[in-house]
Amino acid sequence: MYEPIRGKSVHSTMAGTPHDFPHRSREEELDIQLAGHLAALLAVTDELRVAAPSADLDTAAERLACEIARLRGGRTPARASATTTGRAPSATALHRRAHALAGRALVVAASRADTTVAILAAERMDAHSAATGPRPLASR
Repeated sequence: MYEPIRGKSVHSTMAGTPHDFPHRSREEELDIQLAGHLAALLAVTDELRVAAPSADLDTAAERLACEIARLRGGRTPARASATTTGRAPSATALHRRAHALAGRALVVAASRADTTVAILAAERMDAHSAATGPRPLASR
């Protein structure tokens, strides 16, 4: 009825043999995840800096870049270019996206117990929330 397995599983390991694939700790995984969320937030912040320039966004972008570099062992993050091509999304849509990304970063930072990034993410959430203005309860 069923065909027998002919090849050796790539997932099994024999007892006593060292694992030939890297293992990361929970902290390393959270660092990677947090750096990814912050990098996405930085990309949206750079888009916002083009759509609606402000000193607050410039400062936020620099702080985000510093935290990403710290989490990535000194490697500087890729940055969006200062020019846009095609139709750029509205500043309100970008603020909403940035708010969501900052929220994700806040959750991971809290899980990782990284107070500095948690404070930065909460500040960004507040700033983006204030920039979009109040929304009706039905659309939340």
